[in-house]
Formats: sequence, structure tokens, C-alpha cells
Amino acid sequence: MQNEPTVRMTAVRRLYEVSARMGAGRSLAETLQAVVDGVVTGLGFGIAVLNLRHPDGKFEVIAVAGSPEAREALLGTVSAADIFDAEFEIADKWGGLRFVPHERLPEGEVIGWVPQIPVSEDPAAWHPLDALFAPLYSPNGELVGMLAVDLPEDQRRPGPIHRELLEIFATQAGLAIDKARLTDQLLAEKARLEASETTFRLVFEGAGNGMATIAFDGPEAGRVLRVNDAFCRITGYTPGQLVGTTFVDYLRDEDSDQTDREIERLSTGKGPYRFERTFRRTDGNDIWLGGTAAIVDQGKDQPQIILIQIDDVTARKDEERELRHHAAHDPLTGLPNRRLLQHHFSSALQRSRQTGRRGALLFCDLNHFKQVNDKYGHETGDKALREIADRLLTEVRHGDTVARLGGDEFAILAEDIDGDDLDVLTRRISEAIGRPLDGIDVPVTASIGTAIVSPYASDLNELLRTADNAMYEAKRHHRR
Repeated sequence: MQNEPTVRMTAVRRLYEVSARMGAGRSLAETLQAVVDGVVTGLGFGIAVLNLRHPDGKFEVIAVAGSPEAREALLGTVSAADIFDAEFEIADKWGGLRFVPHERLPEGEVIGWVPQIPVSEDPAAWHPLDALFAPLYSPNGELVGMLAVDLPEDQRRPGPIHRELLEIFATQAGLAIDKARLTDQLLAEKARLEASETTFRLVFEGAGNGMATIAFDGPEAGRVLRVNDAFCRITGYTPGQLVGTTFVDYLRDEDSDQTDREIERLSTGKGPYRFERTFRRTDGNDIWLGGTAAIVDQGKDQPQIILIQIDDVTARKDEERELRHHAAHDPLTGLPNRRLLQHHFSSALQRSRQTGRRGALLFCDLNHFKQVNDKYGHETGDKALREIADRLLTEVRHGDTVARLGGDEFAILAEDIDGDDLDVLTRRISEAIGRPLDGIDVPVTASIGTAIVSPYASDLNELLRTADNAMYEAKRHHRR
């Protein structure tokens, strides 16, 4: 029962807005690793492999995330330019993605690394030989790499929402790789040219990134010396407003020592220092700047300067928040999913061990809900699940966590509750679910099982099993 919420459309628009600026200030190696890490941590796949395309057309596995075994087996392997052609001839086209189902693979030796997972008889389940690829392109349409993903977190072939997110993320990644290559080239070129003023001026003024020089020492230390047009466009200031002012006055510190610490790291570190900071524009709004800072020696008896390059990464920061929300919430109801429930449970268990107070984990399963889907269809069933989720949120106490575990199963994590108070909460939840649903004559009720959260509790999975067993006892009682 997938239902794409409005928030995903917002996320898609923001992904397109940030695609041209993703990866600001990252080297190529950092960008490649960030791409595969982002797939695993933000898009719900267990493994991600990035093949970088070299100028001669061959592909090399440069970055792997999610599996040490896959990394050891694949990292550094080089393949021919036509390595993907045969597979793509039998692949399904999912927009810009290519899905190769295992049943179409020719018989014979399997090439590459295969995850060791059970094979399900469900045709919609993910098979260890299934393959999903996302080609990565530069802004001018050049193929720069191939992203391969494996092991969806729900162990099923990805639905439309996850396909769309992966495709948009792949667009972002292609742009980021292209930009990181240019960034690496710029840094290497600056080193080779030994700060030649003529060449530096051409690079400085013509760079698409915002660039500025700041005095590092001497009487002007900390003051802006020069800015390019892109820097002014990003920040909203004119050169006359910026030159001569103190750069740190525009930055918002997360704590009082942040700028001092970063300057210390810049002065003691080797190579460019990468940063992301909030910057106050002329209109009073804060934006996020991402980029690099490097100390440049201008020669004997000359003061050192700081060369910084920046991009506006506000949209990416907003999208990161959206992706974190998506990774932690059920897309149908907006409730926390199991991942966020685990985070809340860990905090609750720690507080219980500190205070000695007990809480409860309630496992709630809906009775007769299959009849709703069978009689009225899944669209009505989805609407009913959202209504039930709203009822649960209304009935629990402030601070309690209501999560959807999947299907018609919910969990409620309640801290500092026991005895009569727990009975009252359980009864309120049962009565709320049992009220008639709008336009549905199927009597949906709930079977609820409870597990105690105490200082001696082990982990969330164990308590869910305990609550699940208690729920089945309640369900058998309900049937009698």
C-alpha cells in the first residue's frame, strides 16, 4: 500500500534545485564516497557500488558502502567499456534506471559479487541475483559513472517512490562528480602555477564558485581583500560592501569557539580545510555556504592570505533534512518507522536506567482490516490507516511515540507509565480504534500486546517479540 505523499513532491523539486551545487568543496574521492554513503544511509539500500568511468571508457570501482565483503571483493576492479551493455539489453527501463531481474540472466557463471541472502518464493521479493543500476551523467550528458545498488531495506523490489528518489539522487551524483573533478583540477592547477598572479586572476574571476581572499596575518588579518562576481552573487553583497570588512562578522557561530577552532584547524592542517557555515545575506536571511579554505604563501616578506571558495548549499541542507525525515518516517501515515522507533527506544531505555522508572511498549494489530481492503479497495484502506494513525496520536500522552511497523501493525512507546495508568492508555487506544471508520461498515478493532520497558530490558526487537506474543494472546481471547 504505497501512497506518495505531497512531501515527496516537495523533496523532488528541491533535489532538482540543488543538483547543480551538490558536493561543493569536496574532492573527487570524497564525493564518490559521499554518493554511496548517501544511498545506504538515506535511500534505504543495503549496498551501493560506484563505478567511475575513465577517459578510455573503462569502468573502475572507486567507492563501496554498506558491506565490508563487497568492498573487499570489488574495490579497485577495472572492467571493459562494454561491461554493462549485455545486461542493459535484457533490463527493464525504470525511467533513467535499469533493472535486471534474475530470471532473465543467461545460465552460466555469475560475474561479480553476490550477496548471501535467502531466496524468497515471492515474485516481488528481492533476489540475490537481481541488479539495479543508475547511470550517472555530467551536465553535458557525458556518462561519468555507474551506480549499482543492492539489498533494499524491505527486501522487496523497489516501488515507484524509491525508484524516483534513486533516479533523482543519481542525477545529483552525476553533477557532483563532474563538479568535484573540476574542483580537483582547480586545486592541482593552483599548486602547479605557484600562485602566478595573472593566471590566478583569470581563474579567480572566471570561476563559477564564489571565491575570496582574506588576510591571514599582518595588520589586515581577517579582512576581505578580494571577491569575485560569483561570491557577490551568492552572498548578495557588492565588492565595495565586502572588501575591507571582517569576514567572520557575516558568519553565525553554533557556539562561541567555533570560528577560533576552525582557524586553528586551518593553520595546523595540511591541504584545504572544508567547511559548511551559515552566512548572513544583505536581506537579513541566513544561507548555508559550503566550500574550502586554504592558506596561500605569497612569497618572502609577504603576508599570507586565505583563499576560500564557496557555493550556496542551502537547498542541499534542506534536502538532507527531507531525506532524513523520509528515512525515519512511514510515507503513508507520516508516523515514525521502525528506525526512528529504535532511536526513541534507546533514549527511553537510557532514561529508565538512570531513573529506575518503567515504561511500556504496546504492539497493536488491527482486526478485520483485510476485509476493508478486500471490500473497499486499497485506496480506502490507506485512508483508513491514516485516520487510525491520527486517532492514536490523539489518544497517547505528550512525549509518547506512535510508530507504524508496516501493514496494519503499530507500536506505541510510552515512558514512565505502569499499572492503572497503562491500563487506561491501552483502553483509550482500543476504544479509539474501535470507533466506526468514515464510510466503512467493517468493524475494525485492535488486539494489543504489552511489554514492559524497564532498566533491565534488553533491546527493542526482544520487546517487540514479547509484545507481539502478548498481542496474539489478546487476539485469541478476542476470537473466543
